[in-house]
Amino acid sequence: MRTDAISYAALYDRLQLRYCVLIVIRLFKRSTPQSPLGHLESCVMDVMWSGGESNVRDVAEKIGRPLAYTTVMTTLDRLFKKGMLQRRKSERAFLYSPRLSRPDWERQRAGELVAGFLAGPRKSGDLLISCLVEEAGRDAALLDELERKIKMKRQELNRRKS
Repeated sequence: MRTDAISYAALYDRLQLRYCVLIVIRLFKRSTPQSPLGHLESCVMDVMWSGGESNVRDVAEKIGRPLAYTTVMTTLDRLFKKGMLQRRKSERAFLYSPRLSRPDWERQRAGELVAGFLAGPRKSGDLLISCLVEEAGRDAALLDELERKIKMKRQELNRRKS
């Protein structure tokens, strides 16, 4: 009898977590735009972040699969127009470099994701926070880090009020 109660409790917890994850995924799909980068654009950005300033030919060689020069050129131009790359003219070609570092870009994307949730209905913001705390609660160090960052943000807000 005791074992049944434990297994039902564990099953209930797993189902509750699964439900929470499904809701977050649905809200994520509704509240955030699709990834600003396609598959090829992501591959090109990986090359740019690892190699720094490059021209079209350099990127085409490092991409790891055969692509037409014009395909790489068009992809670099699109990334420039999206604000992911900066470019400068060098003789007859452009030299491209990342506008943001990978960690800065990932931080920006994470911020957009969270802002999308919090801008939606109150219920979706509560759900996001609940799921974040639930997942962070599985790792004491992560939970401590979350608590530390919350305290820092509170202090910052209190300073602004003063």
